[in-house]
Amino acid sequence: MKKIITTDGAPKAIGPYSQAIEVDGCIYTSGQLPIDPKTGQMPETVEAQTRQSLENVKAILKQRGLNLGTVFKTTVFLSDMNNFSKMNAVYAEYFSGSFPARSCVEVARLPKDAKVEIEVIAAE
Repeated sequence: MKKIITTDGAPKAIGPYSQAIEVDGCIYTSGQLPIDPKTGQMPETVEAQTRQSLENVKAILKQRGLNLGTVFKTTVFLSDMNNFSKMNAVYAEYFSGSFPARSCVEVARLPKDAKVEIEVIAAE
């Protein structure tokens, strides 16, 4: 059985999807754009965008009593792979020790012309 997860700590869905879904104890987040849920604004730099996307992920996980330590898979979408090292430096601030598996791909374009979008899978 699936359960929809929502929080005001992350941006509302901008389409017909949920912030996250829980199925059999696993949390699957939708891709989190770097939108500040309080202001609706997006920072300019890829570093700040990575940070905001991960803060949005943290807020969703917190809604279920989880944290980034429970994440076992991430997918990072970049609009320009030349920003990989900048994104990676911020990403490393959020994950340490037992790192989750990760995919990182360059895409032609992200919603709202974001530079980064991040989705995760976590489990209790």
